[in-house]
Amino acid sequence: MVASTLQTLSNSIPGFTPRLGSHPGNHKGHAAPFANSSVAAFEQLIADYLPLEQSQRVRRAYYYSEQAHYGQTRRSGEPYVTHPLAVASILARMHMDAQSLMAALLHDVIEDTGVSKDDIGAQFGKEVAELVDGVSKLTHVEFDSVELRQAENFQKMTLAMAKDIRVILVKLADRLHNMRTLGVLNREKIKRIASETLDIYAPIAMRLGMNEVRMEFEDLGLKALYPMRARRLEAARRAARGNRTHLIDQIRSQLSQTLVREGLHATVAGREKHLFSIYKKMKAKRKGFSEVMDIFAFRLLVDSVEDCYRALGMVHSLYKPVPGEFKDYIAIPKANGYQSLHTVLKGMHGVPIEIQIRTHEMEDMANNGIAAHWLYKSEETGASMSHTRAREWVQGLLEMQQRAGDSLEFIENVKIDLFPDEVYVFSPRGDILELPKGACAIDFAYAVHSDIGNHCVAARVAKQLVPLSEPLESGVTVEIVTSPSGRPSPSWLNWVVTARARTHIRHFLKDQRREDSLGLGRNLLDRALMAKQSRLSAIDDDTLKVALAAMGKVDMDSLLIDVALGNTLPHIAVAHLTSKQEDSAVSGEIATLGIRGTEGMGVTYAKCCCPLPGDAIQGYLGQEKGLMVHRDSCRNLAELREQPDRLISLHWDESIERSYPAAVRVQAENRRGMIALLATRLSAIGLNIDRIATQNKDVEFTFVDLELQVTSRTHLARVMKRLRTVDGVLKVVRSTRR
Repeated sequence: MVASTLQTLSNSIPGFTPRLGSHPGNHKGHAAPFANSSVAAFEQLIADYLPLEQSQRVRRAYYYSEQAHYGQTRRSGEPYVTHPLAVASILARMHMDAQSLMAALLHDVIEDTGVSKDDIGAQFGKEVAELVDGVSKLTHVEFDSVELRQAENFQKMTLAMAKDIRVILVKLADRLHNMRTLGVLNREKIKRIASETLDIYAPIAMRLGMNEVRMEFEDLGLKALYPMRARRLEAARRAARGNRTHLIDQIRSQLSQTLVREGLHATVAGREKHLFSIYKKMKAKRKGFSEVMDIFAFRLLVDSVEDCYRALGMVHSLYKPVPGEFKDYIAIPKANGYQSLHTVLKGMHGVPIEIQIRTHEMEDMANNGIAAHWLYKSEETGASMSHTRAREWVQGLLEMQQRAGDSLEFIENVKIDLFPDEVYVFSPRGDILELPKGACAIDFAYAVHSDIGNHCVAARVAKQLVPLSEPLESGVTVEIVTSPSGRPSPSWLNWVVTARARTHIRHFLKDQRREDSLGLGRNLLDRALMAKQSRLSAIDDDTLKVALAAMGKVDMDSLLIDVALGNTLPHIAVAHLTSKQEDSAVSGEIATLGIRGTEGMGVTYAKCCCPLPGDAIQGYLGQEKGLMVHRDSCRNLAELREQPDRLISLHWDESIERSYPAAVRVQAENRRGMIALLATRLSAIGLNIDRIATQNKDVEFTFVDLELQVTSRTHLARVMKRLRTVDGVLKVVRSTRR
């Protein structure tokens, strides 16, 4: 079999010739010591749980990888094949399937040798080839920066994960072995790889429930980034371990005796905090080592869920529980499928004791997450749930990737999404939703459905109206109020914490801005063409094609958007469209543009002068800013008139039904209750007050600055007239700035 394998390899790998003899046991040269030890250990690992036929296929993948990497060495000087073998061994200890192991053994073959994806597919099947390709980096593309390369590679891997979740498991094992062997690299590369691991791969491992991998990532990352701190913490932990031995043994003995006395079979084990969690806690809470290590932690492993709750009652009868410190992750599992009971007790001498209670199956899930029981996922309920949750998360990543502007934005969204802490909230129907800590009602709305988020206008928490920006607490019931006219606001981006909500809001605003810009650009061009006795609809296709090429535009939409954003001036575009280049400097003849108030984000109203319907207005096309509407008397407009080609003549449309902000300054007597009196008077006429501010000039009078919502200049005049009738009001004027 081996001989035929080698012959096949010689046909599929360019320049390949068998060099290691006809039998795997006869390896000589650089691979000999390795083959005699590590390969044998790996074979024993897979033989313990894989059928013989599958073991042979995995073994064949190893020899294929060995030959493909022949002559290649790692920075340490070891044969390169030691790396894929170590990666496969990590997965074998998790009892992963044969295809995952083969992909691990072959994961660098496409990237580093002359073997193609098709070659692997022909030898080991399409699934293995897809797994290997998913883990392989983009090596044939030039990138502007290391960050962009990382982002693009992660994006590629995400697409592969959506097809087969095992891609990320192979990648995590690959990264784990690389972290274990960082020492041979230069300092800069060590820091870059360690930072990326802590930022991306450790949270992903936690998101998939792979706690052991996550903890090793974090400890190795800490040692790589801060070697001196890690050594000091390790020494302090060893010292503390010795000092606490007697008390730990005493507590363990009491717990064991109590459980045996009640007839409950359980394993009681001490639980030691890993280095990174100690470091993170010391840093976050600004505490010393002794303060962080004052908690004694134990884990109780029992046979069934019923036994978990029985054990909880027993330990609560033994020691007094600390109020508010009990968490039931069995009834409500974490997003990664983690299940356990957590409680904190006051032990002897007031010593805090942290207890985790779970079944043996839950323990396996807690350590290996999605990789636990991979081979038996169809029969194992817990494993199925874990796989379902993982796939939902990956589908969420895929959705983010599709809506993200570029790979860098995507990877930032991924980082946002990998929150460690969660809150659990209920929908009105009783469904449980898991959200990151700090999530608000908008995050909840988008978690339910993107349409609910896009049309969200208000929220009720525990049947009480709350601001959309208010962070949610665990256990509350959230109801979202929607409206067909509701739409996301740019300010929402300051409140949301979930990547899903952020991505949908950005996508909506981008689409809305595009639609608004297309409408405004078309309107501006039509008005400009009217001065040339033409319309946009009258321009024939050939003329349009030539004009777009001359202006460097891909299509008509890109021209309209650039006109709306001020990047291309209307009269310049008109000159090209009408083939009258000599008129390109003329702008004064352009017909005035009517403002309806429904233009959306394409048109903004200057805060320096607060224009209202009825005011004489001018428009300014700022580059990348669209059309800014100013009052004709605005002081800032004098400066802008130095660029006449960017000024647009505007007028208000006759039918305007929206309100606009207006600023009013009231000079009134400085006496108690004056602001309340003004607010009452304005409320009585149904007027919205957006803001109130006061400035005391002296003991006799004060200035009150109001920001109101009015429909027109005439409406504002009526409001000001009403304010002048208030007792104590000396003067009312329209402010030039809000």
